[in-house]
Amino acid sequence: MKVTLLIPARFGSSRFPGKPLAPINGKPMIQHVYERASLAKGLDAIYVATDDERIKDAVESFGGKVVMTSPEAASGTDRINDAIEQLGLNDDDLVINLQGDQPLIDPISIEQIVSLFERHPGEFEMATLGFEITDKSELDDPMHVKMVFDNDFNALYFSRARIPFGRDTNDYPVYKHLGVYAYTKRFVNAFAKLPLGKLEDLEKLEQLRALEYGHKIKIAISAFDSPEVDTPEDIRKCEQRLAVD
Repeated sequence: MKVTLLIPARFGSSRFPGKPLAPINGKPMIQHVYERASLAKGLDAIYVATDDERIKDAVESFGGKVVMTSPEAASGTDRINDAIEQLGLNDDDLVINLQGDQPLIDPISIEQIVSLFERHPGEFEMATLGFEITDKSELDDPMHVKMVFDNDFNALYFSRARIPFGRDTNDYPVYKHLGVYAYTKRFVNAFAKLPLGKLEDLEKLEQLRALEYGHKIKIAISAFDSPEVDTPEDIRKCEQRLAVD
């Protein structure tokens, strides 16, 4: 099983245009993501998947690899699907989808999600990461997606609302979703052909499409948070975190 990590990155963003190239401690954010991913063991290749020449030039300037994707890609998964077709991966090869706005991703988290497929071959074709929320301000923030899963760590639902909702208590763990996915190349091809899901459209969460059409998503709970950068203020928070690390 070949393991390829792809980092989808686009220049356009309504809230933060040019986000992948935003400097964090003097380096573009996409470089932080790429370099941290490169520390993970067990990866055969890493590529940034983009349709923007500015991002391509930035990545190649620090020695990274790029696969150019169609500007018509409607979602991150469509961009991933385009990339893996160009790379000629086999159906059983594993694809890691690491969002380009996670400059604090811990390499161990990537290794953890790969190990799920190694320990449970053939049981599922999609997996992702979760983290127990420790910052109470995130509990009711729709930007932090919450998740619930069964006793075997199969996802039951993802929501921008707080789930589960404690009727009589607030003293229970709540988990948020971290934007790292792993799936077989075969699953990505099939997923990209599925119609938009009703719940997916309602919550604007692409992973709900998999659940709506009956696919299993295995969950690994990470010991490391990986906050996403959504605003310029988040850049300053990342710099503070990196200074502490």
